[in-house]
Amino acid sequence: MARIDDLVFLVRALVEERFGEGAPQLAGVENAAGEEVLFRQFRDLVNTREPLPASEEFLATQDRVLQGLIEDAGITDAAALQRVPLDSRLSLWRGDITTLAADAIVNAANSQMLGCWVPGHYCIDNAIHTFAGVQLRAECARLMREQGHEEPTGRAKVTPAYNLPARFVIHTVGPIANGHPTRRDEELLAQSYTSCLNAAEGLGCTSLAFCCISTGVFGFPQAKAAPIAVATVRAWLDAHGSDLHIVFNVFSEKDERIYHELLFD
Repeated sequence: MARIDDLVFLVRALVEERFGEGAPQLAGVENAAGEEVLFRQFRDLVNTREPLPASEEFLATQDRVLQGLIEDAGITDAAALQRVPLDSRLSLWRGDITTLAADAIVNAANSQMLGCWVPGHYCIDNAIHTFAGVQLRAECARLMREQGHEEPTGRAKVTPAYNLPARFVIHTVGPIANGHPTRRDEELLAQSYTSCLNAAEGLGCTSLAFCCISTGVFGFPQAKAAPIAVATVRAWLDAHGSDLHIVFNVFSEKDERIYHELLFD
């Protein structure tokens, strides 16, 4: 019941912030049936919330809820993952990157760097922003204000991970391939991986988890993206004499098979 009470407080606060006190939308909060429905309401609201300041009470409640949900889902320690037999610097892991305890995880961002604004969308950008908390969008907005322009493709930006079990999130904008990557798209995808590796090195990380950059709505076919990812990472590790532990994180069985063929077969 404590988490339900927390979620009711959060959803009420978000509704009142957007629509004002006494808004008719509050009726849906009072009539919400259970934790799952309330969390869906919370997620939809934070996915579409401007990067505004939040009260200490809101942040403390939000952090308690998110950390509890992540703990309930089960946190995986990157250090305990199986290493690739022929390259002990690498691991392949199928799971939810928001539950991975690594020094840094990579977010496939868009050029605005503010997360996915589609309510409840299950892209990685949305998931990372949802479970990190509203602090992440606020920090990304601050970085964008300082930069003064959208994030170019192939670069990397670092933020804290806030409520995630990782320490840092490294955000990169991959190329938009729309199913037919050009040679330039391939170069930019490799650049995204390299930029993230450079950022992780600068942070002193010992582990870095890559999502499948550009292979979602950006339309870079996984069968073409995965070999670029693996080759780029291996070349960087070799060139830097690095023992940075790299986790290739996948979410689907199909993607897992593609990476397995590249790393194990």
